[in-house]
Amino acid sequence: MSIKSFAAKLFAHKIYQKTQKWAAEPVATQQKVLQQLIAQASTTQFGKDHHFESIKTEKDFAKQVPIRDYEALKPYVDRVVQGEADILWKGKPLYFAKTSGTTSGAKYIPLTKESMPYHIEAARNAILHYIHETGKADFVDGKMIFLQGSPLLEEKNGIKLGRLSGIVAHFVPKYLQKNRMPSWDTNCIEDWETKVNAIVEETFHENMAVISGIPSWVQMYFEKLHQKGGKPVGEIFKNFNLFIYGGVNYEPYRAKFENLIGRKVDSIELFPASEGFFAYQDSQKEKGMLLLLNSGIFYEFIKSDEFYTDPDGSGPRRYTIGEVELNVNYVLIISTNAGLWGYNIGDTVQFKSLKPYRVIVSGRIKHYISAFGEHVIGKEVESALQEAIIGTSIRINEFTVAPQITPVEGLPYHEWFIEFDSEGSGEPEDLENFAEALDNAMRKQNMYYDDLIVGKVLQKVVVTKVVKNGFQEYMKSIGKLGGQNKIPRLSNDRKIVDLLKRE
Repeated sequence: MSIKSFAAKLFAHKIYQKTQKWAAEPVATQQKVLQQLIAQASTTQFGKDHHFESIKTEKDFAKQVPIRDYEALKPYVDRVVQGEADILWKGKPLYFAKTSGTTSGAKYIPLTKESMPYHIEAARNAILHYIHETGKADFVDGKMIFLQGSPLLEEKNGIKLGRLSGIVAHFVPKYLQKNRMPSWDTNCIEDWETKVNAIVEETFHENMAVISGIPSWVQMYFEKLHQKGGKPVGEIFKNFNLFIYGGVNYEPYRAKFENLIGRKVDSIELFPASEGFFAYQDSQKEKGMLLLLNSGIFYEFIKSDEFYTDPDGSGPRRYTIGEVELNVNYVLIISTNAGLWGYNIGDTVQFKSLKPYRVIVSGRIKHYISAFGEHVIGKEVESALQEAIIGTSIRINEFTVAPQITPVEGLPYHEWFIEFDSEGSGEPEDLENFAEALDNAMRKQNMYYDDLIVGKVLQKVVVTKVVKNGFQEYMKSIGKLGGQNKIPRLSNDRKIVDLLKRE
Protein backbone atom coordinates (compact mmCIF):
# COMPACT_ATOMS: atom_id res chain seq x y z
CA MET A 1 0.00 0.00 0.00
CA SER A 2 1.38 3.39 -0.98
CA ILE A 3 1.56 6.36 1.36
CA LYS A 4 -1.04 8.10 -0.79
CA SER A 5 -3.58 5.28 -0.56
CA PHE A 6 -2.95 4.90 3.20
CA ALA A 7 -3.57 8.61 3.71
CA ALA A 8 -6.73 8.36 1.59
CA LYS A 9 -8.10 5.67 3.92
CA LEU A 10 -7.46 7.80 7.01
CA PHE A 11 -9.10 10.82 5.42
CA ALA A 12 -12.04 8.69 4.25
CA HIS A 13 -12.70 7.54 7.82
CA LYS A 14 -12.67 11.13 9.06
CA ILE A 15 -15.15 12.31 6.42
CA TYR A 16 -17.40 9.30 7.04
CA GLN A 17 -17.64 10.15 10.75
CA LYS A 18 -18.38 13.79 9.94
CA THR A 19 -21.18 12.77 7.58
CA GLN A 20 -22.70 10.43 10.13
CA LYS A 21 -23.18 13.29 12.60
CA TRP A 22 -25.42 15.45 10.40
CA ALA A 23 -27.13 12.44 8.80
CA ALA A 24 -28.23 11.31 12.28
CA GLU A 25 -30.06 14.64 12.84
CA PRO A 26 -31.65 15.39 9.45
CA VAL A 27 -34.52 17.64 10.56
CA ALA A 28 -32.39 19.77 12.89
CA THR A 29 -29.68 19.98 10.20
CA GLN A 30 -32.13 21.29 7.60
CA GLN A 31 -33.70 23.76 10.02
CA LYS A 32 -30.24 25.14 10.78
CA VAL A 33 -29.43 25.45 7.06
CA LEU A 34 -32.63 27.42 6.45
CA GLN A 35 -31.94 29.77 9.35
CA GLN A 36 -28.42 30.41 8.06
CA LEU A 37 -29.66 31.08 4.53
CA ILE A 38 -32.33 33.52 5.72
CA ALA A 39 -29.89 35.34 8.01
CA GLN A 40 -27.24 35.76 5.29
CA ALA A 41 -29.69 36.94 2.64
CA SER A 42 -31.99 39.12 4.76
CA THR A 43 -30.48 42.38 3.46
CA THR A 44 -30.51 41.36 -0.21
CA GLN A 45 -33.12 42.73 -2.57
CA PHE A 46 -34.84 39.35 -2.69
CA GLY A 47 -34.75 39.11 1.12
CA LYS A 48 -36.34 42.53 1.51
CA ASP A 49 -38.99 41.83 -1.12
CA HIS A 50 -39.99 38.64 0.68
CA HIS A 51 -39.67 39.94 4.26
CA PHE A 52 -36.96 37.56 5.35
CA GLU A 53 -36.70 39.38 8.67
CA SER A 54 -40.11 37.94 9.70
CA ILE A 55 -39.41 34.33 8.67
CA LYS A 56 -39.04 32.15 11.75
CA THR A 57 -40.18 28.72 10.59
CA GLU A 58 -40.30 26.51 7.51
CA LYS A 59 -44.03 27.27 7.21
CA ASP A 60 -43.30 31.03 7.25
CA PHE A 61 -40.81 30.49 4.46
CA ALA A 62 -43.30 28.51 2.35
CA LYS A 63 -45.92 31.26 2.77
CA GLN A 64 -43.61 34.12 1.84
CA VAL A 65 -41.44 32.57 -0.87
CA PRO A 66 -43.42 31.10 -3.79
CA ILE A 67 -42.19 28.27 -5.98
CA ARG A 68 -40.34 29.60 -9.02
CA ASP A 69 -38.61 28.16 -12.05
CA TYR A 70 -35.88 30.02 -13.94
CA GLU A 71 -38.37 32.06 -15.95
CA ALA A 72 -40.06 33.35 -12.81
CA LEU A 73 -36.75 34.14 -11.10
CA LYS A 74 -35.27 35.70 -14.24
CA PRO A 75 -36.02 39.37 -13.34
CA TYR A 76 -33.73 38.98 -10.32
CA VAL A 77 -31.13 36.95 -12.21
CA ASP A 78 -31.02 39.57 -14.98
CA ARG A 79 -30.04 42.21 -12.42
CA VAL A 80 -27.25 39.96 -11.13
CA VAL A 81 -26.06 39.36 -14.70
CA GLN A 82 -25.98 43.13 -15.26
CA GLY A 83 -23.49 43.39 -12.41
CA GLU A 84 -25.69 44.50 -9.51
CA ALA A 85 -24.71 43.31 -6.04
CA ASP A 86 -26.84 42.06 -3.14
CA ILE A 87 -29.77 40.96 -5.29
CA LEU A 88 -30.28 37.22 -4.69
CA TRP A 89 -27.29 36.67 -2.42
CA LYS A 90 -24.88 38.97 -0.66
CA GLY A 91 -22.32 40.56 -2.96
CA LYS A 92 -21.81 39.19 -6.47
CA PRO A 93 -21.39 35.59 -7.63
CA LEU A 94 -17.96 34.17 -8.39
CA TYR A 95 -19.25 32.56 -11.60
CA PHE A 96 -22.29 31.93 -13.73
CA ALA A 97 -22.86 28.37 -14.86
CA LYS A 98 -24.27 28.84 -18.36
CA THR A 99 -26.86 26.29 -19.42
CA SER A 100 -29.36 25.92 -22.22
CA GLY A 101 -32.78 27.46 -21.61
CA THR A 102 -36.07 26.40 -23.16
CA THR A 103 -37.90 29.69 -23.61
CA SER A 104 -35.41 32.33 -22.57
CA GLY A 105 -32.26 31.28 -24.41
CA ALA A 106 -29.20 30.85 -22.18
CA LYS A 107 -29.72 30.43 -18.46
CA TYR A 108 -27.23 31.94 -16.01
CA ILE A 109 -27.06 30.02 -12.72
CA PRO A 110 -25.04 31.88 -10.03
CA LEU A 111 -22.19 30.17 -8.17
CA THR A 112 -21.01 32.01 -5.06
CA LYS A 113 -17.98 31.77 -2.80
CA GLU A 114 -20.27 30.02 -0.29
CA SER A 115 -21.77 27.50 -2.74
CA MET A 116 -18.74 26.61 -4.87
CA PRO A 117 -16.83 24.62 -2.22
CA TYR A 118 -19.76 22.24 -1.77
CA HIS A 119 -19.63 21.20 -5.42
CA ILE A 120 -16.00 20.18 -4.95
CA GLU A 121 -16.42 18.56 -1.52
CA ALA A 122 -19.38 16.43 -2.59
CA ALA A 123 -17.51 14.84 -5.51
CA ARG A 124 -14.53 14.23 -3.26
CA ASN A 125 -16.64 12.80 -0.43
CA ALA A 126 -18.39 10.37 -2.77
CA ILE A 127 -15.03 8.79 -3.54
CA LEU A 128 -14.01 8.85 0.13
CA HIS A 129 -17.18 7.04 1.19
CA TYR A 130 -16.40 4.39 -1.42
CA ILE A 131 -12.90 3.99 0.02
CA HIS A 132 -14.23 3.81 3.58
CA GLU A 133 -16.80 1.12 2.79
CA THR A 134 -14.79 -1.05 0.42
CA GLY A 135 -11.25 -0.50 1.69
CA LYS A 136 -10.18 -0.06 -1.93
CA ALA A 137 -7.78 2.85 -2.32
CA ASP A 138 -5.09 1.66 -4.74
CA PHE A 139 -6.77 3.56 -7.58
CA VAL A 140 -5.51 6.86 -6.12
CA ASP A 141 -2.08 5.96 -7.52
CA GLY A 142 -3.42 5.55 -11.05
CA LYS A 143 -4.66 8.05 -13.61
CA MET A 144 -8.14 9.54 -13.45
CA ILE A 145 -10.17 11.04 -16.27
CA PHE A 146 -13.16 13.34 -16.00
CA LEU A 147 -14.98 13.82 -19.29
CA GLN A 148 -16.23 17.38 -19.00
CA GLY A 149 -16.83 20.66 -20.78
CA SER A 150 -14.10 23.09 -21.73
CA PRO A 151 -12.55 24.98 -18.79
CA LEU A 152 -12.17 28.10 -20.95
CA LEU A 153 -14.37 30.80 -19.43
CA GLU A 154 -15.99 33.93 -20.80
CA GLU A 155 -16.72 37.07 -18.81
CA LYS A 156 -19.91 39.05 -18.42
CA ASN A 157 -19.93 42.33 -16.49
CA GLY A 158 -16.89 41.27 -14.50
CA ILE A 159 -18.20 37.78 -13.65
CA LYS A 160 -16.72 34.69 -15.30
CA LEU A 161 -19.07 32.21 -16.90
CA GLY A 162 -18.92 28.78 -18.50
CA ARG A 163 -20.34 25.28 -18.17
CA LEU A 164 -20.33 23.89 -14.63
CA SER A 165 -17.96 21.04 -15.47
CA GLY A 166 -15.54 23.53 -17.01
CA ILE A 167 -15.69 25.78 -13.95
CA VAL A 168 -15.13 22.83 -11.63
CA ALA A 169 -11.96 21.97 -13.59
CA HIS A 170 -10.39 25.08 -12.06
CA PHE A 171 -10.86 23.65 -8.57
CA VAL A 172 -9.21 20.23 -8.94
CA PRO A 173 -7.14 19.73 -5.76
CA LYS A 174 -3.38 19.90 -6.16
CA TYR A 175 -2.94 16.32 -4.96
CA LEU A 176 -4.97 15.14 -7.97
CA GLN A 177 -3.37 17.34 -10.61
CA LYS A 178 -0.59 14.88 -11.49
CA ASN A 179 -3.06 12.01 -11.83
CA ARG A 180 -5.79 13.91 -13.64
CA MET A 181 -6.43 13.59 -17.37
CA PRO A 182 -6.89 14.79 -20.06
CA SER A 183 -4.33 17.56 -20.39
CA TRP A 184 -5.44 21.18 -20.18
CA ASP A 185 -5.02 21.72 -23.93
CA THR A 186 -7.11 18.67 -24.79
CA ASN A 187 -9.76 19.62 -22.25
CA CYS A 188 -10.07 23.02 -23.93
CA ILE A 189 -11.11 21.55 -27.29
CA GLU A 190 -14.66 22.72 -27.93
CA ASP A 191 -15.80 20.26 -30.62
CA TRP A 192 -16.87 17.10 -28.78
CA GLU A 193 -15.89 14.50 -31.38
CA THR A 194 -12.47 16.10 -31.91
CA LYS A 195 -12.03 16.22 -28.15
CA VAL A 196 -12.90 12.56 -27.61
CA ASN A 197 -10.47 11.50 -30.36
CA ALA A 198 -7.72 13.54 -28.69
CA ILE A 199 -8.54 12.01 -25.30
CA VAL A 200 -8.27 8.52 -26.77
CA GLU A 201 -4.82 9.27 -28.16
CA GLU A 202 -3.69 10.87 -24.92
CA THR A 203 -4.92 8.17 -22.56
CA PHE A 204 -4.48 4.98 -24.58
CA HIS A 205 -1.13 4.02 -23.04
CA GLU A 206 -1.79 5.42 -19.57
CA ASN A 207 -2.61 3.58 -16.33
CA MET A 208 -6.25 4.64 -16.18
CA ALA A 209 -7.87 3.66 -12.88
CA VAL A 210 -10.92 5.93 -12.57
CA ILE A 211 -13.16 7.15 -15.39
CA SER A 212 -15.97 9.64 -14.84
CA GLY A 213 -18.69 11.24 -16.95
CA ILE A 214 -22.25 11.01 -18.27
CA PRO A 215 -22.70 7.38 -19.45
CA SER A 216 -23.78 8.23 -22.99
CA TRP A 217 -20.61 10.27 -23.60
CA VAL A 218 -18.28 7.86 -21.81
CA GLN A 219 -19.73 5.20 -24.10
CA MET A 220 -18.46 7.15 -27.11
CA TYR A 221 -15.00 7.27 -25.50
CA PHE A 222 -15.07 3.53 -24.83
CA GLU A 223 -16.17 2.72 -28.37
CA LYS A 224 -13.31 4.74 -29.83
CA LEU A 225 -10.85 3.04 -27.46
CA HIS A 226 -12.15 -0.33 -28.60
CA GLN A 227 -11.81 0.66 -32.27
CA LYS A 228 -8.23 1.77 -31.72
CA GLY A 229 -7.10 -1.16 -29.59
CA GLY A 230 -9.24 -3.94 -30.99
CA LYS A 231 -9.89 -5.29 -27.50
CA PRO A 232 -12.08 -4.54 -24.47
CA VAL A 233 -11.44 -1.37 -22.47
CA GLY A 234 -10.72 -3.52 -19.42
CA GLU A 235 -7.76 -5.06 -21.23
CA ILE A 236 -6.48 -1.71 -22.46
CA PHE A 237 -6.76 -0.31 -18.93
CA LYS A 238 -6.00 -3.30 -16.72
CA ASN A 239 -6.31 -1.27 -13.50
CA PHE A 240 -9.58 0.44 -14.42
CA ASN A 241 -11.98 -0.58 -11.66
CA LEU A 242 -14.10 2.47 -10.81
CA PHE A 243 -16.63 4.30 -12.97
CA ILE A 244 -18.17 7.52 -11.61
CA TYR A 245 -21.23 8.88 -13.35
CA GLY A 246 -24.18 11.21 -13.05
CA GLY A 247 -26.87 12.85 -15.11
CA VAL A 248 -28.74 9.72 -16.20
CA ASN A 249 -29.59 6.27 -14.86
CA TYR A 250 -26.73 3.86 -15.54
CA GLU A 251 -28.84 0.69 -15.63
CA PRO A 252 -29.95 0.93 -19.30
CA TYR A 253 -26.27 1.27 -20.24
CA ARG A 254 -24.86 -1.35 -17.88
CA ALA A 255 -24.96 -4.36 -20.24
CA LYS A 256 -23.43 -2.32 -23.05
CA PHE A 257 -20.68 -1.01 -20.76
CA GLU A 258 -19.82 -4.42 -19.38
CA ASN A 259 -19.50 -5.66 -22.96
CA LEU A 260 -17.23 -2.74 -23.90
CA ILE A 261 -15.16 -3.11 -20.73
CA GLY A 262 -15.12 -6.90 -20.82
CA ARG A 263 -15.73 -7.24 -17.10
CA LYS A 264 -17.65 -5.65 -14.25
CA VAL A 265 -16.32 -2.57 -12.47
CA ASP A 266 -17.55 -0.75 -9.38
CA SER A 267 -19.53 2.43 -9.93
CA ILE A 268 -20.48 5.54 -7.96
CA GLU A 269 -23.56 7.56 -8.88
CA LEU A 270 -23.61 11.34 -8.39
CA PHE A 271 -26.46 13.87 -8.51
CA PRO A 272 -24.83 17.17 -9.47
CA ALA A 273 -26.38 20.15 -11.27
CA SER A 274 -25.46 23.75 -11.94
CA GLU A 275 -27.90 24.69 -9.17
CA GLY A 276 -26.18 22.52 -6.57
CA PHE A 277 -24.66 19.13 -5.76
CA PHE A 278 -27.56 17.32 -4.18
CA ALA A 279 -26.58 13.71 -3.50
CA TYR A 280 -24.07 10.95 -4.06
CA GLN A 281 -23.97 7.20 -3.67
CA ASP A 282 -22.48 6.61 -0.24
CA SER A 283 -22.78 2.83 -0.22
CA GLN A 284 -22.22 -0.01 -2.66
CA LYS A 285 -24.68 -2.11 -0.67
CA GLU A 286 -27.68 0.20 -0.30
CA LYS A 287 -29.95 1.59 -2.99
CA GLY A 288 -30.03 5.33 -3.65
CA MET A 289 -27.83 8.35 -3.07
CA LEU A 290 -27.30 10.16 0.22
CA LEU A 291 -29.17 13.48 0.13
CA LEU A 292 -26.74 16.19 1.24
CA LEU A 293 -28.62 17.99 3.99
CA ASN A 294 -25.66 19.97 5.32
CA SER A 295 -24.39 21.58 2.12
CA GLY A 296 -25.95 25.02 2.05
CA ILE A 297 -29.20 23.80 0.45
CA PHE A 298 -32.66 23.77 2.04
CA TYR A 299 -34.92 21.19 0.42
CA GLU A 300 -38.66 21.12 -0.05
CA PHE A 301 -40.64 18.45 -1.87
CA ILE A 302 -43.93 18.51 -3.77
CA LYS A 303 -45.69 15.28 -4.67
CA SER A 304 -45.70 14.98 -8.44
CA ASP A 305 -49.41 14.20 -8.60
CA GLU A 306 -50.09 17.36 -6.54
CA PHE A 307 -47.72 19.64 -8.43
CA TYR A 308 -50.37 21.22 -10.64
CA THR A 309 -52.98 21.49 -7.89
CA ASP A 310 -53.82 24.56 -5.81
CA PRO A 311 -56.26 23.50 -3.06
CA ASP A 312 -56.21 26.68 -0.97
CA GLY A 313 -54.89 29.31 -3.39
CA SER A 314 -51.30 29.16 -2.15
CA GLY A 315 -50.05 26.47 -4.53
CA PRO A 316 -49.38 22.77 -3.90
CA ARG A 317 -48.32 21.59 -0.46
CA ARG A 318 -44.59 21.73 0.20
CA TYR A 319 -43.16 18.93 2.33
CA THR A 320 -39.96 19.21 4.36
CA ILE A 321 -37.43 16.45 4.99
CA GLY A 322 -39.21 15.14 8.09
CA GLU A 323 -42.48 14.70 6.19
CA VAL A 324 -41.44 12.70 3.12
CA GLU A 325 -42.38 9.06 2.48
CA LEU A 326 -40.70 6.16 0.76
CA ASN A 327 -41.33 5.49 -2.96
CA VAL A 328 -43.38 8.64 -3.60
CA ASN A 329 -42.50 10.73 -6.64
CA TYR A 330 -41.51 14.24 -5.47
CA VAL A 331 -40.60 17.38 -7.40
CA LEU A 332 -37.37 18.71 -5.87
CA ILE A 333 -37.49 22.35 -4.70
CA ILE A 334 -34.31 24.04 -3.45
CA SER A 335 -33.19 27.23 -1.72
CA THR A 336 -29.42 27.72 -1.76
CA ASN A 337 -26.43 29.77 -0.70
CA ALA A 338 -26.07 30.76 -4.35
CA GLY A 339 -29.33 32.75 -4.15
CA LEU A 340 -31.90 30.37 -5.61
CA TRP A 341 -35.10 30.56 -3.58
CA GLY A 342 -38.03 28.13 -3.73
CA TYR A 343 -36.46 27.04 -6.99
CA ASN A 344 -37.87 24.19 -9.07
CA ILE A 345 -34.95 22.54 -10.86
CA GLY A 346 -37.33 20.23 -12.75
CA ASP A 347 -36.04 16.92 -11.37
CA THR A 348 -38.18 14.40 -9.55
CA VAL A 349 -36.89 12.06 -6.85
CA GLN A 350 -38.03 9.11 -4.80
CA PHE A 351 -36.78 8.23 -1.33
CA LYS A 352 -35.43 4.71 -0.96
CA SER A 353 -34.31 5.14 2.65
CA LEU A 354 -35.24 7.51 5.47
CA LYS A 355 -32.40 6.52 7.82
CA PRO A 356 -30.35 8.05 6.30
CA TYR A 357 -32.23 9.90 3.57
CA ARG A 358 -31.31 8.34 0.24
CA VAL A 359 -32.92 9.21 -3.09
CA ILE A 360 -33.00 8.10 -6.66
CA VAL A 361 -33.67 10.46 -9.55
CA SER A 362 -36.99 9.32 -11.02
CA GLY A 363 -37.22 11.75 -13.94
CA ARG A 364 -38.16 15.28 -14.91
CA ILE A 365 -41.49 16.92 -14.08
CA LYS A 366 -41.64 18.16 -17.68
CA HIS A 367 -40.43 14.88 -19.17
CA TYR A 368 -43.32 12.48 -19.02
CA ILE A 369 -45.97 10.92 -21.21
CA SER A 370 -49.55 11.61 -20.24
CA ALA A 371 -51.21 11.95 -23.61
CA PHE A 372 -53.95 9.63 -22.34
CA GLY A 373 -53.81 10.30 -18.59
CA GLU A 374 -51.17 7.64 -17.85
CA HIS A 375 -48.43 10.01 -16.54
CA VAL A 376 -45.53 7.68 -17.28
CA ILE A 377 -42.24 8.91 -15.79
CA GLY A 378 -38.59 8.32 -16.61
CA LYS A 379 -37.93 5.77 -13.87
CA GLU A 380 -40.78 3.60 -15.16
CA VAL A 381 -39.53 3.38 -18.75
CA GLU A 382 -35.98 2.73 -17.54
CA SER A 383 -37.13 -0.04 -15.19
CA ALA A 384 -39.34 -1.59 -17.89
CA LEU A 385 -36.48 -1.65 -20.38
CA GLN A 386 -34.15 -3.16 -17.81
CA GLU A 387 -36.68 -5.93 -17.07
CA ALA A 388 -37.21 -6.63 -20.78
CA ILE A 389 -33.52 -7.25 -21.46
CA ILE A 390 -32.73 -9.31 -18.35
CA GLY A 391 -31.54 -12.76 -19.37
CA THR A 392 -31.02 -11.73 -22.98
CA SER A 393 -27.96 -10.60 -24.92
CA ILE A 394 -29.71 -7.36 -25.94
CA ARG A 395 -27.65 -4.24 -25.38
CA ILE A 396 -28.95 -0.68 -25.63
CA ASN A 397 -26.94 2.32 -26.79
CA GLU A 398 -29.66 4.92 -26.26
CA PHE A 399 -33.45 5.30 -26.28
CA THR A 400 -36.37 7.69 -25.92
CA VAL A 401 -40.15 7.25 -25.84
CA ALA A 402 -42.96 9.34 -27.33
CA PRO A 403 -46.72 8.92 -27.85
CA GLN A 404 -48.24 8.29 -31.27
CA ILE A 405 -51.68 9.86 -30.92
CA THR A 406 -52.74 9.75 -34.58
CA PRO A 407 -51.49 6.51 -36.15
CA VAL A 408 -52.29 5.78 -39.77
CA GLU A 409 -54.33 2.81 -38.60
CA GLY A 410 -55.28 1.14 -35.35
CA LEU A 411 -55.21 2.43 -31.79
CA PRO A 412 -52.73 5.03 -30.48
CA TYR A 413 -49.59 3.74 -28.77
CA HIS A 414 -46.32 4.55 -27.05
CA GLU A 415 -43.44 4.39 -29.53
CA TRP A 416 -39.99 3.43 -28.26
CA PHE A 417 -37.09 4.64 -30.38
CA ILE A 418 -34.14 2.43 -29.51
CA GLU A 419 -30.60 2.34 -30.82
CA PHE A 420 -29.47 -1.23 -30.22
CA ASP A 421 -25.85 -2.27 -30.12
CA SER A 422 -25.63 -3.79 -33.60
CA GLU A 423 -22.29 -5.49 -32.95
CA GLY A 424 -22.40 -9.13 -32.01
CA SER A 425 -25.80 -10.21 -30.74
CA GLY A 426 -26.83 -6.92 -29.17
CA GLU A 427 -30.07 -6.63 -31.16
CA PRO A 428 -33.21 -8.64 -30.34
CA GLU A 429 -33.70 -11.68 -32.56
CA ASP A 430 -37.44 -11.03 -32.74
CA LEU A 431 -38.47 -7.39 -32.45
CA GLU A 432 -42.15 -8.23 -31.89
CA ASN A 433 -41.35 -10.56 -28.99
CA PHE A 434 -39.12 -7.89 -27.48
CA ALA A 435 -41.89 -5.29 -27.84
CA GLU A 436 -44.28 -7.71 -26.12
CA ALA A 437 -41.86 -8.15 -23.19
CA LEU A 438 -41.38 -4.39 -23.00
CA ASP A 439 -45.12 -3.76 -22.96
CA ASN A 440 -45.69 -6.34 -20.22
CA ALA A 441 -42.95 -4.73 -18.14
CA MET A 442 -44.49 -1.27 -18.63
CA ARG A 443 -47.89 -2.54 -17.50
CA LYS A 444 -46.28 -3.69 -14.24
CA GLN A 445 -44.64 -0.30 -13.77
CA ASN A 446 -47.70 1.91 -14.33
CA MET A 447 -51.23 0.83 -13.44
CA TYR A 448 -52.80 3.64 -15.47
CA TYR A 449 -50.97 2.45 -18.56
CA ASP A 450 -52.16 -1.09 -17.83
CA ASP A 451 -55.76 0.17 -17.57
CA LEU A 452 -55.44 1.85 -20.98
CA ILE A 453 -54.18 -1.38 -22.56
CA VAL A 454 -56.91 -3.49 -20.90
CA GLY A 455 -59.55 -0.93 -21.88
CA LYS A 456 -58.32 -0.93 -25.47
CA VAL A 457 -57.61 2.80 -25.40
CA LEU A 458 -53.99 2.03 -26.39
CA GLN A 459 -52.40 -0.77 -28.32
CA LYS A 460 -49.15 -2.34 -27.14
CA VAL A 461 -45.88 -0.51 -27.54
CA VAL A 462 -44.22 -0.18 -30.90
CA VAL A 463 -40.42 -0.39 -31.08
CA THR A 464 -38.68 1.58 -33.81
CA LYS A 465 -34.98 0.91 -34.38
CA VAL A 466 -32.76 3.97 -34.67
CA VAL A 467 -29.75 3.76 -36.98
CA LYS A 468 -26.28 3.50 -35.48
CA ASN A 469 -25.18 6.86 -34.03
CA GLY A 470 -28.65 8.24 -34.76
CA PHE A 471 -28.92 9.84 -31.33
CA GLN A 472 -25.44 11.35 -31.63
CA GLU A 473 -26.35 12.83 -34.99
CA TYR A 474 -29.55 14.26 -33.52
CA MET A 475 -27.64 15.87 -30.62
CA LYS A 476 -25.10 17.25 -33.08
CA SER A 477 -27.88 18.71 -35.22
CA ILE A 478 -29.21 20.74 -32.29
CA GLY A 479 -25.73 21.76 -31.07
CA LYS A 480 -25.79 19.63 -27.92
CA LEU A 481 -23.32 16.84 -28.61
CA GLY A 482 -21.21 16.01 -25.56
CA GLY A 483 -20.63 17.80 -22.27
CA GLN A 484 -23.52 17.74 -19.80
CA ASN A 485 -26.20 17.25 -22.46
CA LYS A 486 -28.37 14.16 -22.54
CA ILE A 487 -31.37 12.76 -24.39
CA PRO A 488 -34.71 13.02 -22.52
CA ARG A 489 -36.00 9.55 -21.75
CA LEU A 490 -39.52 10.52 -22.77
CA SER A 491 -41.57 13.39 -24.15
CA ASN A 492 -45.26 14.20 -24.33
CA ASP A 493 -44.89 15.16 -27.99
CA ARG A 494 -42.92 13.97 -31.03
CA LYS A 495 -40.55 16.90 -31.56
CA ILE A 496 -37.46 14.83 -30.78
CA VAL A 497 -38.40 11.53 -32.39
CA ASP A 498 -39.51 13.14 -35.65
CA LEU A 499 -35.90 14.28 -36.15
CA LEU A 500 -34.27 10.95 -35.36
CA LYS A 501 -32.80 8.96 -38.26
CA ARG A 502 -34.50 5.60 -38.58
CA GLU A 503 -33.62 2.38 -40.31
